Amino acid sequence: MKKFITSESVTEGHPDKVCDRISDAILDECLKQDKNSRVACETVTSTGLVLVVGEISTTAYAPVEQIARQTIKEIGYDDPNLGFDYSNVAVLTSLIEQSPDIAQGVNSSQEYKSTNDKYDQIGAGDQGIVFGYADNETEEYLPVSINYAHKLAYRLTEVRKNKVLDYLRPDGKTQVTVEYDDDKLVRIDNIVISTQHTEDVSLDKIREDIINEVIKKVIDPALIDEETKIYVNPTGKFVVGGPKGDSGLTGRKIIVDTYGGYSKSGGGAFSGKDPTKVDRSAAYMARYAAKNMVAAGLCDKLEIGISYAIGVAHPLSIYVDSFGTGKYEDERLLEIVKENFDFRPQAIIDNLDLLRPIYKNTASYGHFGRNNPEFTWEALDKLDKLKKY
Repeated sequence: MKKFITSESVTEGHPDKVCDRISDAILDECLKQDKNSRVACETVTSTGLVLVVGEISTTAYAPVEQIARQTIKEIGYDDPNLGFDYSNVAVLTSLIEQSPDIAQGVNSSQEYKSTNDKYDQIGAGDQGIVFGYADNETEEYLPVSINYAHKLAYRLTEVRKNKVLDYLRPDGKTQVTVEYDDDKLVRIDNIVISTQHTEDVSLDKIREDIINEVIKKVIDPALIDEETKIYVNPTGKFVVGGPKGDSGLTGRKIIVDTYGGYSKSGGGAFSGKDPTKVDRSAAYMARYAAKNMVAAGLCDKLEIGISYAIGVAHPLSIYVDSFGTGKYEDERLLEIVKENFDFRPQAIIDNLDLLRPIYKNTASYGHFGRNNPEFTWEALDKLDKLKKY
């Protein structure tokens, strides 16, 4: 049976990603000075405006306005003609301390009062569900569609910042549709790239350059055939973009940040949240477990789902789905996961070393599938233990 899977990504200049990056930059500054910072920081952008809201409890001094302006500048909004630039934007803040009702459950979980186990101390920062996923379709252990969508978005930014295509501007989107036949990758059916640009360049020029400098530099030519459709700026013009063209909000690109719709995604976003918030840290741990299980050869694909209650350290439930690709039944795979991975918040924080200022770089081009050294949840360091099974 044929099926088509589509995934999208966006560049760091997309309005929502501007917000994610500012929120994570604030988190990084807090963790740099105070690793015990509690941060739940969200950003809103619109024409000429940045609004930072949320709850932060920390001994750190984080100059929010300065951080926001510097982040906007790094992204590339440094020209007043863009309608949104770092030097002229208004930065407003509305930040309060973390609720004491939440803090009491996070600082000392229900279990810790009776067990005194250090990994029982921190309770989950909220209730919720998270998912982790991996498959062996690519070197990155990600599905082809989301893997290529991220790489195209990253390349789009690369050719802009390196002046290879000096008429490009920061905002951009990519989308890739992949065709499968009986779950086997066959071809890429279509590619969509929309990129902001200056007024004085033609659509024909943009299309030719994007195909040659972006698509051909990223996509395996064996996956493209004469029926593959390529759309570049399908509206015909994309001059007004970024927060000038659309408002932005932290956490509005959950599917982009995770698995491109190929696997389930939890209810909570990632950016701007310290690792006591399990909708971020436990999602990282679930990815870490799934990736190591697949890389160890225990299955070809694996989805792990976990649920939490606020103030409780242990997960309420854990399930696995190998989609029929496991070397064992899923019940046994779940036992192996539980024997080798600890999903309590303090254990996750310690095992993945999450109390570091590493988060701004996660904000764009996906939280998974990039082998940056600081992305510890991508490490394949459990293979020896798992291969014994």
